[in-house]
Amino acid sequence: MEFRTVVTLRKMNFWIEPLESILFVGSCFADSIGRRFEEEHFPVVVNPDGVVYNPVSILHTIQKYNDVPRIVFLTLGTNHVYRLKETGEIVDNCQKRPQSLFLEEDLSVEQCVDALSLVVECLRKRRQDVQIVLTVSPIRYAKYGFHGSQLSKAVLLLAVDRMTRKYDFVSYFPAYEIVLDELRDYRFYQPDMLHPSSQAVEYIWQQLVDCCFSDRAKKFLAEWRPIKEALAHRPFHPESERYQRFLEDTKKKEQVLLALYI
Repeated sequence: MEFRTVVTLRKMNFWIEPLESILFVGSCFADSIGRRFEEEHFPVVVNPDGVVYNPVSILHTIQKYNDVPRIVFLTLGTNHVYRLKETGEIVDNCQKRPQSLFLEEDLSVEQCVDALSLVVECLRKRRQDVQIVLTVSPIRYAKYGFHGSQLSKAVLLLAVDRMTRKYDFVSYFPAYEIVLDELRDYRFYQPDMLHPSSQAVEYIWQQLVDCCFSDRAKKFLAEWRPIKEALAHRPFHPESERYQRFLEDTKKKEQVLLALYI
């Protein structure tokens, strides 16, 4: 008997290699996954201009970022935007200014596609072999109401679908569906009942490894795991000579391993 619905993952048309540079831009979910890559020694850049949630704000970040790696993850959180009345410009952060200065709007599917297309063109211009992975954040926005949050996610999902049909180097990773359709239990959420728990993030990470990592990258993760666990060990007597020797030996193993994959 099956007691859960499992999201079927498609293999990507590229592989992530060991210690490969990756750029993450988007919602706080991008922060969570980006940190997970950092733990595995990947030289990642996560939200260089701060967390952003909508396609236009992601575009603003990408336009200012020049050092584009081969792989870029873009995590969409919402289609809601705030437009400064004085200039008509969509702002990335209201900077705690009075709400009366802004107009709140919902981007249409077409507007999201237009913004994301500019993102893609900007990235491709700076790096011809770029591979872009789009995700939709599974975090619900309670302030819009749960129906409003679902409508927002639906707009993003439709826009993402158009983008993957439009560009063969743009892929979709179903983090949204994994949390809502596969991990359907409140134990997979933080106490606010909105953000995925560390256990949920870890499960998404494992799914990402399965469908996106090369065999060599998976081999690196397997060899790095015992070293990482050893470095995370917290002894009762960290100042002891025995532990200091253990720590030194472990760091040497770390350097030897990294040298094999750099």
